[in-house]
Amino acid sequence: MRVWQLSGGFGFDNLELVERADPEPGRGQVVVQVEACSLNYRDFLMVAGMYNPKQALPLIPLSDGAGVVTAVGEDVRDVAVGDRVACTFFRDWIGRPVPSRATLKRARGGPLDGMLAQRVCVYEREVVRIPAHLSAEEAATLPCAALTAWSALVEQGNVGPHDTVVIQGTGGVASFALQFASLAGARVIVTSSSDEKLERARALGAHDTINYVSEPEWGKRVLALTGGEGATQVVELGGAETFAQSLKAIRPGGVVHMIGVLSGVQAPFNVLPVVMQNVRLQGVLVGPRQDFERMNAAMALHQTRPVIDRVVAFGEAAQALEAFGKGGHFGKVVVRVDA
Repeated sequence: MRVWQLSGGFGFDNLELVERADPEPGRGQVVVQVEACSLNYRDFLMVAGMYNPKQALPLIPLSDGAGVVTAVGEDVRDVAVGDRVACTFFRDWIGRPVPSRATLKRARGGPLDGMLAQRVCVYEREVVRIPAHLSAEEAATLPCAALTAWSALVEQGNVGPHDTVVIQGTGGVASFALQFASLAGARVIVTSSSDEKLERARALGAHDTINYVSEPEWGKRVLALTGGEGATQVVELGGAETFAQSLKAIRPGGVVHMIGVLSGVQAPFNVLPVVMQNVRLQGVLVGPRQDFERMNAAMALHQTRPVIDRVVAFGEAAQALEAFGKGGHFGKVVVRVDA
């Protein structure tokens, strides 16, 4: 089978398309013929050597993928050949609460091999059935971006009609957060540097939009839109350069979901607004298999479809991943994997 792997070092020039032996399932394992993968910013950082410079190589990148089960090993009981599945981000995180440090280190796409391959061999517990209404390309967007948004707003934020949610940007996590918050009846405010993307966000259900280029103090704009009270939840995806505005936008007692690092990981931090307004800072690291299954059930019930910016061929995966770091996409970028 063909796989993309980092071999001689980090960097996109070292991402090579190579041949590996077809996997055979062991006890409790299944083989999945991968039909599609999707890109996340974490994947870009991993290949660039900025996520974990100590990552052992060779490595097959990409945490997210979906396909069809083609073989099952001994003692596999709940998965059958022909099942359409997606693989979980964490190999061993099954349910809440948050598990041990060791469990959180066993993530797909680094340190474990990822999904950018024609076939993968995983344990039965690592696959979930995908909603029947979704294509493989759509299902491939779910394991990281969708589950992160769901985990933040639904599992930890208990989002509902009582909420005003600020969502930064229009990428993968942001587009899912917009859809999930809208389904829950929340008021949604989206920020972006592109008026065109903000129009598309409105079409997806955003009630208000803010161009943060023309309004760099967008936290004040959120206050104005909410009668001076602020948002109840902020989906913080920008990182170091946007965190201060998130604190200005949040109302007393609100929660800032800390997810993205697009603008960096370090910035001066004034703790006084957090303390004086009883704000909760909630880190979000994807989520467990149990939440994945709950999310899939909700998406099936509401016939929710992921937003896909574009689909590229398997042979173009390296170029697509390198370009991904420049941004510009609306929703998810997907790789279609050859049979």
